[in-house]
Amino acid sequence: MKPQDAPLVTGYALACVIIFLLLEITGFQVDAIVSAGFIPARFDAEVIAPPGTTLLPFVLTPLTSAFLHGGWLHLIFNMAMLLFIGRQLEAPLGAKAVAVLLVAGAYVGAAAQWAADPASTTPMIGASGAISALVAVFALIFSRTKTAAIGPIPAHWVRAIWLAAAWIGIQLLFGVAGGGFGAVAIWAHVGGFLAGLLLARPMLRWRFGAR
Repeated sequence: MKPQDAPLVTGYALACVIIFLLLEITGFQVDAIVSAGFIPARFDAEVIAPPGTTLLPFVLTPLTSAFLHGGWLHLIFNMAMLLFIGRQLEAPLGAKAVAVLLVAGAYVGAAAQWAADPASTTPMIGASGAISALVAVFALIFSRTKTAAIGPIPAHWVRAIWLAAAWIGIQLLFGVAGGGFGAVAIWAHVGGFLAGLLLARPMLRWRFGAR
């Protein structure tokens, strides 16, 4: 698939890479994470920024945090998943539907992370919440892997649950390798995935009409 077949996903990936490189080169990585990262405690409390750092409006940080990454491993893994799954979805669904999924994944993921620890002052960054929404849609609708139903749970839901578990498990492994369990915003992944599950069918109807 050529980049022009999936301009939104390709552009988003390029933006993440360029932002990461610029912050690494200029040394403003930490400042950007504090300024534009999603900090749960900011929802109902005033968080004082370090001297010389300006905090972006809280309502924007679920989006801005999705363009930031904490290291090369974090960036490479997320971009590989984004390009592999996102480009397969953008061709049939269209850029608008994929954009809705990414934004919904980012915001629902941030909301889930806040609900899990509303007093946390640790900035949450990364595209994983947004990507999780794409993973859910891919698993629920487009994956051709055959999965047997488990009791009353349909096969397509079983497939989605297994892929969600694998996605979260891999993130946890990378988190442990990169700094421990706390380094992974586990609930953001769960929230983003749930957003994708809920939006999968509406996105299909939006794109192709009621069927």
